[in-house]
Amino acid sequence: MDRDDDFRAFVEGSWARLVRTALLLGSRPGDAEDLAQSALLRAYLAWDRVSRAGNVDAYVYRILVNTRATALRRRSALELPSEIPDIPTAGDPTAQVDLSDLLIHALRRLTPKHRAVLVLRYYADLSDVQVAEVLGVPVGTVKSRLHRAQNQLLEDRSLLEALERGAS
Repeated sequence: MDRDDDFRAFVEGSWARLVRTALLLGSRPGDAEDLAQSALLRAYLAWDRVSRAGNVDAYVYRILVNTRATALRRRSALELPSEIPDIPTAGDPTAQVDLSDLLIHALRRLTPKHRAVLVLRYYADLSDVQVAEVLGVPVGTVKSRLHRAQNQLLEDRSLLEALERGAS
């Protein structure tokens, strides 16, 4: 398989996952696709090095996280965050969709660093060591951020109430 075919196969297998990861990291839907595309462009430009990495997925997640951090730093200082918008649900809402919506809102209330470790550890299913490598922090930092993020989610009343309603 040549370089372009190898990269194409990677993109086909990882596109949706990268976009969902960008969404969970706090990007809006259109911005999440742009972010995934930018990360993949950077990965393509360095594909020889990326494809030789021990874990290609972890390498590309690191590119994704770094690309998002760079974009956030470049944002205008005049731009102020607004309230978390309601995310409309399409079709017949179910308990699963409601819970998913609440979880997305709960994730958005976390700091970007806490959100990143949760998403990379539990959604992307990277190990603590891989998350540390992606974020460029020690493993102990990953563990403490995970602990703090999990505690914040456990203290989120709306999420807890939804979970209790679902259990009854």
